[in-house]
Amino acid sequence: MKNTTEKFTKDQLSIVIILGILSAMGPFTIDMYLPAFVQIADSLSTTQDQIQLSLASYFIGISAGQLFYGPITDRFGRKKPLYIGLIIYTLASIGCGIASNIDQLIAFRLLQALGGCAGMVVSRAVVRDLFKPHESAKVFSMLMLVMGIAPIIAPSVGSFVSTSWGWRAIFTVLTCLSSIVFVAIAVFLPESKKADKSVQLKFVPIIKVYWNLMKKKSFIYFALCCSFGSAGMFAYISSSSFIYITLFNFTEKEFSLLFSVNAAGLILCSQLNRILLKKYSMTQILTFACGVMFISGISIAIISNLNVPNIIFIAFLFVFISFLGFIYPNSTALALADTGAQTGSASALLGALQMFMSFVSSIAVSTFFNNTIVPVSLIIGITGTLTLLTLMLIKRRLI
Repeated sequence: MKNTTEKFTKDQLSIVIILGILSAMGPFTIDMYLPAFVQIADSLSTTQDQIQLSLASYFIGISAGQLFYGPITDRFGRKKPLYIGLIIYTLASIGCGIASNIDQLIAFRLLQALGGCAGMVVSRAVVRDLFKPHESAKVFSMLMLVMGIAPIIAPSVGSFVSTSWGWRAIFTVLTCLSSIVFVAIAVFLPESKKADKSVQLKFVPIIKVYWNLMKKKSFIYFALCCSFGSAGMFAYISSSSFIYITLFNFTEKEFSLLFSVNAAGLILCSQLNRILLKKYSMTQILTFACGVMFISGISIAIISNLNVPNIIFIAFLFVFISFLGFIYPNSTALALADTGAQTGSASALLGALQMFMSFVSSIAVSTFFNNTIVPVSLIIGITGTLTLLTLMLIKRRLI
């Protein structure tokens, strides 16, 4: 598996598709039920603010849960913990669908995240198990192709399902999806790592593993680079409808189109990354991408305070989101390149950092919200700056 790209493209496409779906399940589960917030609030006799708590509980679960799966996948192999996670996800999805009040929905969404995040951890770890670092960056780019489709289709699918059959049917769809993935994993996904009894699952050794990874410069800098980029992305996602519909007066259809165009830019750059890797190193591509993200992020922050045409803001935002297609695969591959037997734990910590930073940026957008575009623009500018500063630390201390 680690020797040639040819073997990958000929025999392992099904594995990449499965890993891509596993990686996309978390974001898909978030985005699919967003259009049904009003319907859910009416059905459960509560407010949309309370429904937002179910989103917050999901973020908490998907962040903390990854840290739980990391050592377990290093100890028992990749597939067994993945099976358990999918079972939890499936049962929690059923629970969400039959929830009779908001407290139950919040609790089941937390469990759903705790189950679903197993796929995010395992997908990254399997890629690192099966491919060398340079090849893994190409595979991560292919995963971005599958992952990038999720934010494009999830809101539309969720809107169609909830309108046609009610919001509870959304969780029926998610239950069916996880069941299909479970079968696909059993049939097509090989076990990429044997069980390792030397890995301890006691609290102190686990904390020590994570602490050592945090001190490992070759891991933490690239992980932070990826996480700051993710934070900028979620700042945009959390306020995209406000920006496009409320401030820029686009219709819902036009909003969906613009959202899809940005996602398409992300997908395009992730696939272009595979081509560029034939000529340039991962760090060279990452350096260029971080520079562009810094320029576009700062530009967004500046023009938000100026009276400029909306199209200029939209153009810079498109560039910012698109270039994450270069940052995600390369920074992930480089972060996991030198983690050895701790790849599962490293994948978990990387994912937890990404989701934590994303959650913080989303909360910051909400906290500083003032009915203008300025707060989200400043946060995007800050995340773009932090991405470049982190890369500068990488080049100073590692390269």
